[in-house]
Amino acid sequence: MSKKLIIITAAAGLVSFAGAFIFGWLTKPSPASRPDELSQPTVVSEEAELELPQLEADTMDTVVAASKTAKETMAEKQLKILVYEVREKKREYDNKLQSLEVREQRLQVVQDVSKKDIEDLSNLRIELASIIASLKKERDNLFKGRLEIADAEKANLVTIAAAYDKMEVTSAGKIVTTMCADQMQGGRVDSGGSGLDEAVKILHYMTDRTKAKLLAELATSEPQLAAALSRRLKQIIER
Repeated sequence: MSKKLIIITAAAGLVSFAGAFIFGWLTKPSPASRPDELSQPTVVSEEAELELPQLEADTMDTVVAASKTAKETMAEKQLKILVYEVREKKREYDNKLQSLEVREQRLQVVQDVSKKDIEDLSNLRIELASIIASLKKERDNLFKGRLEIADAEKANLVTIAAAYDKMEVTSAGKIVTTMCADQMQGGRVDSGGSGLDEAVKILHYMTDRTKAKLLAELATSEPQLAAALSRRLKQIIER
């Protein structure tokens, strides 16, 4: 028991000593400070209070400047985009205008060619009309100059031609010359007379041999008459 009591007493004393030490350390007064050192925290506090609004103002200016710069940058980009679009529209307009000019030139060329073709066709039409008129006139003259032999007179002409075939060529030539005397004036022969047409009809139905001899005889004595008879023989047609 005595040992335990001693241990407990020692422990209580040790605890009391420790508590007193701690209490004394905690209640120990702080060392005296100098007046300038005591006022320094106050000055620092005032400067902090003064610098805080200044810092906020600078920050606001920076933000405003940054916002203004951003707006200017955005406006500049938009302006560049607008300028680019305007240039593209102008380029597109120029290309369309050039295309229209080329098309207009082509249309003008086509129009000029068409106009020339129309003029050529008009001139050709006039020329063709003149040619057709000439052909019609020649056809009318040919129809007028034809020597037609009707069926009613064919038999008589054949009989007369057979009689000429039996004659002497000289005698037959004299008869033919006499028949065409009315058309023989001043060394020329009028091919439109009835006597010449009657002689041609007879020659048409004569045999080829007798016809050749008769024309040869006339060529010696009356060459103009022989030529007129030969031309007129080509115009005979039989109905």
